[in-house]
Amino acid sequence: MLKIAAAAVATLLFAAPNAAHASTENPLLGLNLVDLRGKPVPVKNLKDKVVLVVNVASRCGFTGQYKGLQELYQKYQKSGLMVLGVPCNQFGWQEPGNADEIQSFCSSKYQVTFPILKKQKVRGDDKTPLYRYLVNSKIGDDSEVRWNFEKFLLDRDGQVVARFRSSTEPSDKEVLAAIEKALAPKVKKN
Repeated sequence: MLKIAAAAVATLLFAAPNAAHASTENPLLGLNLVDLRGKPVPVKNLKDKVVLVVNVASRCGFTGQYKGLQELYQKYQKSGLMVLGVPCNQFGWQEPGNADEIQSFCSSKYQVTFPILKKQKVRGDDKTPLYRYLVNSKIGDDSEVRWNFEKFLLDRDGQVVARFRSSTEPSDKEVLAAIEKALAPKVKKN
């Protein structure tokens, strides 16, 4: 029994610094994101990526933005951009579908190839850890998501660097400038 307890303490002592180090590296990597099919999103798919997180819905006036999001993903994916769609049914019940219906809609109507996460709550007391992190960031300003297709841009370190409300199209010059700035190589100072 004593050996088991000692082993547990040793595991905590050696694992805890690594876990803390991983979370300070990029907070996004510690959130255990799950895709629409219920499979964990591999950390390697997000590590060192600029990530655009968008709460999406299939029956919204902004649903056409899927096209622009897919275009962004195709244009900047090789440079390190990851787009994450997050279905949400909290705004006018505009995403009532199940995982299969959402996937079918995104694929057939907009040829979406970027990852779609499982349906989540993005506002209120029961919002998911992902949205708690986004909204509680300095850029998030503790301001709740107001509607579908709000966009949060995270840099390669997982820090929120820009937020765009629903009416801002993915092709907007401010969105493009923020993405290009986040994708630009860091210049090391001497």
